[in-house]
Amino acid sequence: MAAVTANGPGKKLNLFHLTWPIFLELFLFMLMGLADTFMLSALSDDAVSGVGAANQYVMIAILVLEVVGNGAAIVVSQYLGSRRFIEASKISALAVSLNLLVGLGISGVFILFTSRMMNAMNLQGEVLAHAEAYLIIVGGGIFLQAIINSLAAVIRVHGFTKQTMFVSLGMNIIHVIGNYALIFGKFGMPALGVQGAAISSVGSRLIAVFVFIWLLYRVLEYRIEFHYYITWSKEYVKKILHIGLPSAFEQILYQACQIVFLYYVTYLGTEALAARQYATNISMFSYLFALAIALGTSIIVGRLVGSGEKEEVYHQVWASLRRALIFTVILVALVMTFRYPLMRLFTDNEQIIQLGASVLLLSCLLETGRTFNMVIINSLRASGDAKFPVLMGALSMVMMSLPLGYFFVFVLDLGLVGVWLAISVDEWTRAIIMSLRWKSRVWERYALVEPVREAEAKSDAV
Repeated sequence: MAAVTANGPGKKLNLFHLTWPIFLELFLFMLMGLADTFMLSALSDDAVSGVGAANQYVMIAILVLEVVGNGAAIVVSQYLGSRRFIEASKISALAVSLNLLVGLGISGVFILFTSRMMNAMNLQGEVLAHAEAYLIIVGGGIFLQAIINSLAAVIRVHGFTKQTMFVSLGMNIIHVIGNYALIFGKFGMPALGVQGAAISSVGSRLIAVFVFIWLLYRVLEYRIEFHYYITWSKEYVKKILHIGLPSAFEQILYQACQIVFLYYVTYLGTEALAARQYATNISMFSYLFALAIALGTSIIVGRLVGSGEKEEVYHQVWASLRRALIFTVILVALVMTFRYPLMRLFTDNEQIIQLGASVLLLSCLLETGRTFNMVIINSLRASGDAKFPVLMGALSMVMMSLPLGYFFVFVLDLGLVGVWLAISVDEWTRAIIMSLRWKSRVWERYALVEPVREAEAKSDAV
């Protein structure tokens, strides 16, 4: 059996060694958002609601940027599995250049249209003012996240997940210190509130960009030449977009549905808005392990598909799913048990606490379904089968969960619980469909590159 390599031929990738740094990196990334929420909650619940609403657009922007980052990561992974290392370096450079151009365009959109975007969400008063102040700064600097996405994806897919984790650690430390200084006016800095949190976020990303660039040239065995950044190949772009566009579109659909659900919640009052934001932040930690396992598995799947090890790929995904479900169930049980103390970390408003605690009870339903989707959908993409999850997502999320959410919230008068129930039904519908898709092994047809031995055999035959 061919070895799945990390930094070169002969070193086999291990799921645990890949996953624990990814987990810590994701944990730190979520801490970045949690730090904003926690510190801003000391200002007001309106500040938290405004930043939470603005971040819906930021998340969509980041998902658009992952068109290139995710697509390139899977293409590079398969090329590495096929032992085509120079081509993998060229694709890596292309990903950085392409994502930077996209990021600059998105930053321009945020700078020009922030007010219109936030007014469209039915926000009012202080919540609207906070949302606009935050979005114009963070959105204007989103091109930095574009560079981070592509560089981190390239470094991670080469097997260097520990290094990207350390960069995330440094970025978060800088962000938290910057938050403390600029939100509350410490260390001689002005007290800027929401704007301070936004400036801190952009500043920490700028520093991370320079560190990632340095790291790229320290860890990769096959050095990226400068002319690779400006020499674009239609074949490589096509392969990146073949994976990246469907992948990102599915995630954009999901976030767009979340914005619609947020729009529903605006009619339930500012307490419901704040409770939704706090509960969402807490829920993120329920699926951290599962997401880390899903991303680690996708790296292995890409390598194995590239080297033609399809039987091993099939069994690896089921094994990863079992592990992910175990972690999810444990974390969900903890969240459900300590839901009231967790909510009280953010607010002393009893109505908000009760609302947040009521939806956290549904974590057992929501997060288990989400775990199936994270592991299997990421594996389908890594195998090259990226379009099917998008089609199913459009049918389940848009055509089922949105009308169902409206029915639960406004007809049955279930309020915030109705939103959580609608999302749970969507997750489990897709979980069943994706499990059947993986079991069918249709994904085996969609490899982006042939193993070297097969390509050479065909060449010799000719």
